[in-house]
Amino acid sequence: MKKIAEYLGDQTEHLLLHTCDTIDKTRLTLPGPNYLDEVFLNSNRSPQVLNALARLYNSGNLAGTGYLSILPVDQGIEHTAGSAFGPNPDYFDPENIVQLALEAGCNGVASTFGVLGLTSRKYAHKIPYIVKINHNELLTYPNKHDQILFGSVKDAWNMGACAIGATVYFGSAESNRQIREISEAFAYAHELGLATILWCYTRNEAFKTNEKDYHAAADLTGQANHLGVTIQADIIKQKLPDTNGGFRDLKFGKTSEEMYAKYTSDHPIDMCRYQVANCYMGKIGLINSGGASGESDYEDAVKTAVINKRAGGMGLISGRKAFQRPRKDGVELLNLIQQVYLDREITIS
Repeated sequence: MKKIAEYLGDQTEHLLLHTCDTIDKTRLTLPGPNYLDEVFLNSNRSPQVLNALARLYNSGNLAGTGYLSILPVDQGIEHTAGSAFGPNPDYFDPENIVQLALEAGCNGVASTFGVLGLTSRKYAHKIPYIVKINHNELLTYPNKHDQILFGSVKDAWNMGACAIGATVYFGSAESNRQIREISEAFAYAHELGLATILWCYTRNEAFKTNEKDYHAAADLTGQANHLGVTIQADIIKQKLPDTNGGFRDLKFGKTSEEMYAKYTSDHPIDMCRYQVANCYMGKIGLINSGGASGESDYEDAVKTAVINKRAGGMGLISGRKAFQRPRKDGVELLNLIQQVYLDREITIS
């Protein structure tokens, strides 16, 4: 706890002593050793899917806790390889990506068909593979924002993957097609015994005004989460909320007074709690993203992990902060995140 408090600095009391008065913790299903039995035992997930989920939750340094630490590296496509791997060219080599996740004790490694396919015979039995099946490529000019399939669910299954991951840009002009595609892909993945993880991103130029960017607003991301669990994602990946009031201020969608006055506040833990609530009150686990790399990566990683854990979330999926630095430092950062989830003094708010 002392080391974590040092990284939180002047945010220590604000984050570690906060009591959530919005949605009470007793309403939530929380991560723990019995999480899979409690949530999925009576679901429509097959024994093979339960086996895949159990493998994911029982790997790495967080094995058996109900929490997840995942290394995601798909930025070579999503952001361009030069921008992603320029700070550390070692990660142009796919094997180094997998080795980083292994050495850091991650529950799994999420990456592209190319990265995981080229390394699967050597590593797929050593660490759970999560194959990202769609991407937004940025070589088209002018850039467009559209997630397109890069391979098949069967290909992911053949390489020994534990799960597939996909992104839907909720709110975009292409979202209806993406929802249909990924709903079908997730259904097929469950047939084959694979778990499913959905990157629930909001994307629409109208969500960003001259005054404010609402792409990470608690109400918009919360609804994206709710759509994601509806298409039977087993885990939801979402950006940490940094504001609220997207529906209200942009004047679209349906709202209620309780959304803003009762079930959220401007505290980061309360906004994240609203995201968790939209994941069927925590029955479907919420993992938040680690965000871009910068000058305060260690502090930001610890802060995000504390917010996620105290809100009732299930872990962190952190990539650029880890792989855009020497491997030793990347391992240290991922281990630091894991320490937050292993620390029993950091409890639900």
